[in-house]
Amino acid sequence: MRRNGMMLIWMFLMVMIAGSSAWAQEDHKVEVSLNLGFTASDGVDGDNHLAIDGNVYNKIDPKDSVSWGLSGEYFLTENIEVGFLFDKQSSKLEIAGSVIRVIGDMSIYNYHGIFSYNFGEAEAKMRPFFLAGIGATHYGNVDFDVAGVQGSLSGPTKASATFGGGVKYYASPSIGVRLQARWTPTYITTDTDGWWCDPYWGCYVAGNAQYSNQFEFTGGINLRF
Repeated sequence: MRRNGMMLIWMFLMVMIAGSSAWAQEDHKVEVSLNLGFTASDGVDGDNHLAIDGNVYNKIDPKDSVSWGLSGEYFLTENIEVGFLFDKQSSKLEIAGSVIRVIGDMSIYNYHGIFSYNFGEAEAKMRPFFLAGIGATHYGNVDFDVAGVQGSLSGPTKASATFGGGVKYYASPSIGVRLQARWTPTYITTDTDGWWCDPYWGCYVAGNAQYSNQFEFTGGINLRF
């Protein structure tokens, strides 16, 4: 998943950059950004489990850590863009309950098709924006050594959405900076929450969906072509 995803990302960006050379500079049809920042993450709760180390655990979380990402977008109009976003968080997997234990290193990868709306005129020096996207989040493999037991946990790929906003400031028509905050909820599982009864629809099992959330704050360079 990771290797194929990275190949698709670079192919996507190279096609957009190469295609931009056919446009006049003042058109600025393509934006490419590279961002670096920090991501606060949370995981999900579950039932109590007695582990081989004698402790009880009921929660699993990725730890807060640094992250970086890149995106490529194409202007459909002066204000509306569509594109693709990739993001990587270099985290650690942590379990909690009667004690907190770090299991091992874990990378989290986000792959999202995005829609962006930019406020203001096309050539304005400062442009606030918001974005929304849909795609997938991949949790990388975790190698562990706990209580003398070694192994590797394979990471799942789950459907996710992303929502964010920020501001772009252009020092020149082609080069600027981008400050952004972004929230990415990832669907993990649905727990049975009991029965729910309605006089019209009858009774059925109700579920409680659990999401792992990433709250990212980044800054970086923004290039227009």
